[in-house]
Amino acid sequence: MGFSGAELIVEALKREGVSIVFGYPGGVVIPLFDVLYKEPSIKLILTRHEQGAVHAADGYARSTGKVGVCIVTSGPGATNTITGLGTANFDSVPVVCISGQVPRKMIGNDAFQEADTVGLTRPVTKHNYLVMDRDDLPRVLKSAFYLAGSGRPGPVVVDVPKDIILAVKEDSYPSRIKIRGYNPVYQGHSGQIKKAAEAINEAKKPLFFIGGGMHISGSAGIFREIISKTDIPTVSSLMGLGILPSEDPHFLGMLGMHGTVAANKAVSECDLLIGIGVRFDDRATGELDRFAPKAKIIHVDIDPSAIARNVPVAIPIVGDAKLILKELILNLNERKASNWNEEVSQWKEKTESEEKAPEGCLSPFRAISIVNDHFPEAIISTEVGQSQMWTALFYKFQEPRKWLTSGGLGTMGYGFPAALGAQIGNRDKRVVLIAGDGSIQMNIQEMATAVTEGLPVIVVILNNGYLGMVRQWQELFFEKRYSSTCLRKRASCDSKCSNPGEKCPPYVPDFVKLAEAYDALGYRAATEEELAEALEKAKTVTDKPVIIEVPIIPEANVWPMVPPGAGLTNMMLEGTSL
Repeated sequence: MGFSGAELIVEALKREGVSIVFGYPGGVVIPLFDVLYKEPSIKLILTRHEQGAVHAADGYARSTGKVGVCIVTSGPGATNTITGLGTANFDSVPVVCISGQVPRKMIGNDAFQEADTVGLTRPVTKHNYLVMDRDDLPRVLKSAFYLAGSGRPGPVVVDVPKDIILAVKEDSYPSRIKIRGYNPVYQGHSGQIKKAAEAINEAKKPLFFIGGGMHISGSAGIFREIISKTDIPTVSSLMGLGILPSEDPHFLGMLGMHGTVAANKAVSECDLLIGIGVRFDDRATGELDRFAPKAKIIHVDIDPSAIARNVPVAIPIVGDAKLILKELILNLNERKASNWNEEVSQWKEKTESEEKAPEGCLSPFRAISIVNDHFPEAIISTEVGQSQMWTALFYKFQEPRKWLTSGGLGTMGYGFPAALGAQIGNRDKRVVLIAGDGSIQMNIQEMATAVTEGLPVIVVILNNGYLGMVRQWQELFFEKRYSSTCLRKRASCDSKCSNPGEKCPPYVPDFVKLAEAYDALGYRAATEEELAEALEKAKTVTDKPVIIEVPIIPEANVWPMVPPGAGLTNMMLEGTSL
């Protein structure tokens, strides 16, 4: 007696150690969900949207280091995953997405709920498969998990026609796989590592630039040993936060468009920049012709195509960051703090403006600082926009794999379902989402998932009544023409209004009432005392989500800011260039 395709898929999940699957059922995958219904070792989490399923699998993967899994149906089920897959692909997150497809004989005939899933997802995945032969199903599933979690991780789609899901065959799931032409390099070239060590030992103004690849490789421990041995200052990409504690004296903060003054100045003055697990993307570098103008660059990455893609590299090293750093430290000299350390320490200026918040709202800095005080060890997730940048600048990260945010794609709606995935994967930890009032509404339907699964995620909504980051650009570069960014605006409002005041209509929605409608808890905190009290109450809740709405300064901006097309030293602070 053999296995149906559905049974083989579930057997593959078990053999790969999968215990959590996120998904949404539909016509062609009903047989697969039926098998999962009878499988006690795998918990199926019903999200309320397929995009939410992929983001939840992503958050689960980032916070646990395991491969996240989601299952969706054909047609719109598959097309709804594209944003989530693109998010995971940009940020190198291991996700396997199994999608249903119409029966093979109907493919290409515009059948009900048919879509070219392979064609649509090819640009936003590490790899994808359309299974056209039942004999190939075991090999394809094994390959999908191997590809997703090896080398530079990423999402892999397996598209399975309904007749393949139903087809019975006597076969088994392979214990290992070899994919022709795919041989990730893990061990760095020893000669290159020695060259890098020599360059570091000789440099007068060395600087480490750490990124998200270091979370993936688990290299925080060895990197902290290197910092202890060398006293080299360090800057981080958005994705690298948490590798070095934020309050470590060597840490200068995040660099880039909204990076700290110290980080951006240090990159511009260093004579050697050691990039580890970073892509040197445009938001980090600013104008490339003016990026690190005095520095020779060392670039360490497991993806050879990422090295020297954006910046000229003097010493490229392909391989796993952890393995390379373990060899590098053996070749590094002891180094004591120098004039360079004193120079960069003088740039560690306070980034937050001292703008006084009017009565009835808080400054973003104070709001996030209070969250930090009450949940210093939480897993922090964010949506995208001002709330994301304020969190990156003001929250004090201490450990790896506790920072979930959409870096490369900048996906509004990522943070909430990702937080749910992280909470499911880390039942013993608290998960806090810091969101904007615009972005939280992108996937607010997942509040139902949080309630039905009893997930005590704490959602702090910084409510300024705007799509804040777009509004900030409109203020600075478009003469305050707030086109489609005021979230209080109604048809009855003046079409050219750019200065909301006391006569504005009430904001929609009321997040406290929205929480109650979902059977969650909701609080509004307009003062520091109210926010502290709400957070203390949230600590005691263990079986449902909590929304805390925090009115903030409506036109608060993220500072510093490097204008588009400028170099990192051309920072604006309170509208004034430094």
